[in-house]
Amino acid sequence: MYGVVTLLADGGGSLDWSLVSMVNGLAKSLPHALDTALAFMGEYGVPLASVLLLVFAWAWARRGKDAPVAVAGVLWAGLASGLALLLNVPVRAMVQRPRPFVSHPGQVDLLMSHQANGSFASDHATFTMALAVGLMLVDRRLGRIGIGLAFVEGFLRVFMGVHYPSDVLGGYALGTATVLLLAPVAMAVLTPFTHALTRTALRPLVVAAPNASRGRAATATPQPSGTEEPPHHLAA
Repeated sequence: MYGVVTLLADGGGSLDWSLVSMVNGLAKSLPHALDTALAFMGEYGVPLASVLLLVFAWAWARRGKDAPVAVAGVLWAGLASGLALLLNVPVRAMVQRPRPFVSHPGQVDLLMSHQANGSFASDHATFTMALAVGLMLVDRRLGRIGIGLAFVEGFLRVFMGVHYPSDVLGGYALGTATVLLLAPVAMAVLTPFTHALTRTALRPLVVAAPNASRGRAATATPQPSGTEEPPHHLAA
């Protein structure tokens, strides 16, 4: 373990740097406007897309047959992604790995200004993968979309010159482990919680209200032709 930490702190080895050099080097052959757009996506766009996917998953889960359980799963996906970020704080403090643009000054095309704090593990990779794996436990289709976003995010963090590939892989591992290892305990707590919410004024957060127009159509009683019901004040 000590050897791994030392290797990461020293820059991760020639393979890690070679991959950074190759992926980040792509920026030199692309238009500046595209580099700027990809850097913005890597810093803000993809994480925001992951959050919007979580919101969509919540809206979808509320309409399912077992809405309280599905909503509990979506809630755990969001909580787990935040918890994974907190767990990454002591990891980064322990490893204290310099970022590529710090370890190799002048050799990295830094596409967006970034503080020179610890590089391992990547917060962005940790967050997006934790959220994706959490959604995978709820719905595989949504989970696959989330994992796709996490892979794009990992590539962009290397492309931007702010992380080594092993920083990204470490974030993926941390996010996945956080979700899967704690899911049994989390769901044992969150599922009764969401069931309890259905008995309060917050029920719409867990179970979607039936469509108003469909509700009216379901309750309306069609009258046979030529047999109109008399007005209530005449029926006696």
